[in-house]
Amino acid sequence: MKVLALEGQKHIKSFIDFPHDLYRNDPNYVPELYIAQHDLLTPGKHPFHDHSKVQLFLAYDDQNKVCGRIAAILNNNHNAFNNTTDGFFGFFECINDQKVATALLNQAELWLKKQGITTIIGPANFSTNETVGLLIDGYDSPPVVMMPYNYSYYLQLIENAGYAKKTDLLAYDVPYDTHNDRSVRLLGALQARLKRSNIIIRKVNMKDFKNEAAKLRDVYNQAWDRNLGFVPMTEKEFDYLAKDLKMIVNPEFCLVAEQGDKFIGFALGIPDINQVLRKVKRGRLLPFGIFKLLFGLKKVDWLRVMALGVLTEYRKLGIEACLYGLIIQNAISNNIKGAECSWMLEDNYMMNNAIEAINGKIYKKYRLLEKAL
Repeated sequence: MKVLALEGQKHIKSFIDFPHDLYRNDPNYVPELYIAQHDLLTPGKHPFHDHSKVQLFLAYDDQNKVCGRIAAILNNNHNAFNNTTDGFFGFFECINDQKVATALLNQAELWLKKQGITTIIGPANFSTNETVGLLIDGYDSPPVVMMPYNYSYYLQLIENAGYAKKTDLLAYDVPYDTHNDRSVRLLGALQARLKRSNIIIRKVNMKDFKNEAAKLRDVYNQAWDRNLGFVPMTEKEFDYLAKDLKMIVNPEFCLVAEQGDKFIGFALGIPDINQVLRKVKRGRLLPFGIFKLLFGLKKVDWLRVMALGVLTEYRKLGIEACLYGLIIQNAISNNIKGAECSWMLEDNYMMNNAIEAINGKIYKKYRLLEKAL
């Protein structure tokens, strides 16, 4: 067995395609779109590479067959914002073999130590602004859009390499046939109270999406700044994400709270396109995957509420309850059966209590692990 550092674009296809072979017999596996993964990992394509570094590694067995992969990630913006010397590992996939897992993690650790890093955290692809966490509970169903999935043996492999829990991330299941509709019933009274403070909640204006997205970025970077591991998104990073999401965003589920011309909060729910991507072989849109995606979108009946935040000084006014209530109300009228609210930090009691108040139940858990170098 050997672990090789990838140079440039050499072997990038093998790196991206390895999970398709690893999970080929797993009915809950959802392939990432090849073109999206390729752009994410390519300097000059994704804006993360403008300020930070990524080193990819592949493990090969004695038959020269890929048996594992990992990325070592130096996020300079994270360290500058949090005043830390953290490094990350991500894109970790591995056969059930401790020697392979340890060798991959060791290579990531060595590369990061050379960059002056003192703590390694993961998995994160590349930060909390992208896919993050190791699935540790909830293997009986596929992941929703932009959430990770992995075999149950991964936790043991990583812990055996010297890693310990940093924190857990929670995913809530909110089926709309059993949800507590209190937030919907109270909508009228809550909105009337907010209106007296000149606060309204409306759908995002898709015709002015670029300017709307810029205001959303300001709220995101302020409302989430106390979260563990948070790093503000650059203008280019947010625009990149917004451009991707615009293709699937339904304004019924993208709501903004506004006081005058100022955005003070927002909620973003996106259709769970993983229901369609499960059928796109090896993540290729061509020649037939594109048709599965286009025609399948109309049949998606699940939602992921992936972001909901309000500026600190406007919290406890009922804005969060209004945002949840309106999304539930709009989802029901759009034949959506339910939603996943994810991810939530395990100690974010205010938001967790708000979800549990509408009968949300924890049904998946993810973990971030760390190790001192």
